[in-house]
Amino acid sequence: MKKNYSLDQSEVPIYTALENFRKMRVVPFDVPGHKRGRGNPELTAFLGKQCIDVDVNSMKPLDNLCHPVSVIKRAEELAADAFGSKSAFLMVGGTTSAVQSMVLTACKRGDEIILPRNVHRSVINALVICGAIPVYVNPEVDSRLGISLGMKREQVEAKIKEHPNAVAVLVNNPTYYGICSDLREIVKMAHNAGMLCLVDEAHGTHFYFGEDFPVTAMEAGADMAAVSMHKSGGSLTQSSFLLGGENMNAGYIRQIINLTQTTSGSYLLMSSLDISRRNLAMRGKQVFESVGKLAGYARNEINAIGDYYAFGKEIINGDSVFDFDPTKLSVHTLDVGLAGIEIYDLLRDEYDIQIEFGDLGNILAYLSIGDRWQEVERLVSALAEIRRRFKCDPTGLMTQEYIEPEVAASPQQAFYADKVSLPLDETEGRICSEFVMCYPPGIPILAPGERITKAILEYIRYAHEKGCQMTGPEDPSISRLNVLK
Repeated sequence: MKKNYSLDQSEVPIYTALENFRKMRVVPFDVPGHKRGRGNPELTAFLGKQCIDVDVNSMKPLDNLCHPVSVIKRAEELAADAFGSKSAFLMVGGTTSAVQSMVLTACKRGDEIILPRNVHRSVINALVICGAIPVYVNPEVDSRLGISLGMKREQVEAKIKEHPNAVAVLVNNPTYYGICSDLREIVKMAHNAGMLCLVDEAHGTHFYFGEDFPVTAMEAGADMAAVSMHKSGGSLTQSSFLLGGENMNAGYIRQIINLTQTTSGSYLLMSSLDISRRNLAMRGKQVFESVGKLAGYARNEINAIGDYYAFGKEIINGDSVFDFDPTKLSVHTLDVGLAGIEIYDLLRDEYDIQIEFGDLGNILAYLSIGDRWQEVERLVSALAEIRRRFKCDPTGLMTQEYIEPEVAASPQQAFYADKVSLPLDETEGRICSEFVMCYPPGIPILAPGERITKAILEYIRYAHEKGCQMTGPEDPSISRLNVLK
């Protein structure tokens, strides 16, 4: 963690500029058309006058996200200082936009990029856009938990040797379940081979501000990192940062961002990034120490119930699980006789508790800066009662969360190829031209260019039957898939 900042982290330039603008009582003959809420009283009543007053358009006093020269530029400089990066970019299209900009900066059509297959769909979306070719490092799977692990050093080294012309290595740090790869070593291997190292750090914002957390992308020497500030950092949904390392051309990154990011950046999102960055820089150490203690307490209490397994640092093995995020409250559920998604639904429907996600064998309760002890106690009590009320024989439950894909075409080739829509049961052996995934976490079960196998079809049917939220295909019912002709 970077403790001594070069800049005054108490500054909030965008927030300050908006407050000054609010006091000016400027007559608006620009967009947005609600004109400080007067044209849409229902929206103003819902969101509040204070919020609507600062939902404004870019103008000289407030700078411009596409080409910042004043308050937005200063906010980005403060963010770079806080995160220990050379450059930082305010992203208002979510971490999806940050990840895609990161990949598009590194890759052009035909370039190879080394990455784990259990990436978020935003990574593969970027490959569809730019035409780069994925070289997958298929992660190991924990046989008990059924979850995919991190990238093993020898796997990355082997792929680098097999594909010496690849332009970059992409790493998840951490995964949705809190698992980290040996990031420092992977960065060294990539750089020694003349490749960039890109890090999807969507779930690792707090690593930069707390202590005793896994290494951050910037500390490890990575070239770029996508940081989801709205997840553990406390900013508004859809607001994120893209970080650039020492050897990256910030001007070129900005050009790439401007290819896809809106020219009408939301000042609500940008000011939330500004305020949240200050909050973490000033108070992050104490806040995330409390979050870590809360997660540790919850793990102990849940494990004491019986049958549940809230896993933590004991699963570290020095390679495919090089480190673990102690704030993650991931719980294996199959010994209760219930899929994770079934417990997810029970918690919401029976106990009014909304957790982050449930998959086939696990649930994730996302703990961060706004959680309180009494709410964790309520979660623990609900899980104990679910076990008492609904425990059943686990025989027949599917355990594996990851099926190794067979890549037959690049994502771009498959996505834009001539295709035909077939009933799901008739697609075995065909090459898929669209995505199929459970959301969250948004990791594709099938991606464009991958062959549809019997095991994948069984997985899709089972996940759908258990109640997973399936997304991706043109057919919302997931009863048909588009495949190559």
